[in-house]
Amino acid sequence: MRSGRAAGSARLGPLKSVGRVPGSLRSLAVIIAAWALIALAWTPPTILIQALSAGSPGALQVFLYVLMNFVPWMVATPLLLHMGRRFAFSEGRVLRPLAVHGAVGLVAIPATALAGTVLAVVTLGHGQPEAGSLRQVLSASTITAFYTVPTYIGVAAVAQALGYFQRFRERERLLARAQLQALRAQINPHFLFNALNAISALGYRDAARADAAISMLAELMRASLEERAQQIALKEEIAFVRLYVDLYGILLGNALQVSFDIAGPVWQAMVPTMLLQPLMENAIVHGVALLPAGGRIVVRAHIREARLVLSLINDAPADGRSAGGKGIGLSNTAERLRALYGDAHLFEMYRGARSVTVDISIPLRSESA
Repeated sequence: MRSGRAAGSARLGPLKSVGRVPGSLRSLAVIIAAWALIALAWTPPTILIQALSAGSPGALQVFLYVLMNFVPWMVATPLLLHMGRRFAFSEGRVLRPLAVHGAVGLVAIPATALAGTVLAVVTLGHGQPEAGSLRQVLSASTITAFYTVPTYIGVAAVAQALGYFQRFRERERLLARAQLQALRAQINPHFLFNALNAISALGYRDAARADAAISMLAELMRASLEERAQQIALKEEIAFVRLYVDLYGILLGNALQVSFDIAGPVWQAMVPTMLLQPLMENAIVHGVALLPAGGRIVVRAHIREARLVLSLINDAPADGRSAGGKGIGLSNTAERLRALYGDAHLFEMYRGARSVTVDISIPLRSESA
């Protein structure tokens, strides 16, 4: 491995976990708050209009009256947002969504206006139409319905925007998943090629060991081809890496020494699938295997300030012959970490006098989370 820092690394301060409110309750709170702000904005002009026609009512009384008129809109908003996402405007798809939203508006606008007027009169009796006068209630709700046409258009527009961003985020998620799957697919043929080359060279010296290595490689390939999630517990990743180490133990014999320094709770931390295997392969092929007397690899993992910190340290030639920084292993790992965590990760590589260290820091996520 050469000296230098892997592309895409970034030093980050500690990240603090924040409690999350359930999505439905959060959405309900946002809807109520939004309509309350709209009612607050409507209050001053309503006070001015009523001051000219019927005296000067109190500001709080007017605000509550306007708010009662918007309560039906609070109730209808989730349905209108769903309709906006369900019947979205897009290229080549305009007439049907327009017809649907127009039909919904013809029902929703007068219904919410009537319900709001009745609710305001019944609860507040604010000197508008008297509770016993049906004609006055209908007249007031009709006038209100015309005023609320822009309100309906605004809600429909917000629904369209939210639907667009939801579809955009879904496309981004699917694209990231496809990218991760493609990057992960690169790993298997890469280590298969290296392992077969090493087994081929061993076959000329020790046919029995080469045969054992082929059996071990078959087991390793079977494990690597199993369907697994993008992220798994560290204990599962280490179990796979141990299979890989056992294979190279056959190929290199006592020249390879690998140790794991991992504390108990860290075993449950989640890591990207096949995160350590390319790094282990890099350390063996471009480090220990180049040393006449072999060498040692140490894998360490610990938790620091709500982050999982992984380190892989391997012996390497002092003359800098290793070229791991140019291989597919490190570049693949860097791309996968960037796709999964964005800037919320650290990936660094640096060289000592006779060793190379790779450090990884990612947000801590436990298996039970």
